[in-house]
Amino acid sequence: MIWDNNEDIRLIECANERRTIQHHLDDCREERRPYVFVTNTMTVKPLRRILVPVSMLEEETYKAEICTYLARKTGAHIILLQANDYGSHARNNVNRIVTHIEGIIQRTGETISYEVVLARKDSFSLIREASERQRDFQHDLLVLTASREYGLDDILFGPQERHAIRRALVPVMLVNPRDDLFSLCD
Repeated sequence: MIWDNNEDIRLIECANERRTIQHHLDDCREERRPYVFVTNTMTVKPLRRILVPVSMLEEETYKAEICTYLARKTGAHIILLQANDYGSHARNNVNRIVTHIEGIIQRTGETISYEVVLARKDSFSLIREASERQRDFQHDLLVLTASREYGLDDILFGPQERHAIRRALVPVMLVNPRDDLFSLCD
């Protein structure tokens, strides 16, 4: 896989247990590179389809760089799952990601396959929908943005990314949302 022996991406192999996953999430809070969770309940296949949920949060655009990097290395198809929000923030974030992809296509002449799919749910339920619709999208990797800060609901019930990892049938890649933590050479 692309993350095997890749210093740009951290691989985390662990059991699909709440405490184990949370321990690794806490350990990666300051991680500068994207990190991939592969639990003992996931099926790892060659990357053909990458699901990238895009919500209203500004940090969602950080996933543009990582999804294009992966698509260029593997030839995978990118599925941008746009939150079905009333406002324009999610749509604007998707447009920024598409602009990034199109810019790389124009600069390099490479073919990067992608599509935009409107989600059924809004930004607050988007990660859950992405986890629940795994069979619909038939993706081989789910790319999420890690929680910037844990709020009260994250402390009481656990962060959304932990729940997504536990439900996932395929590896889950997380990107830290802070400018000072994100780095990936393109």
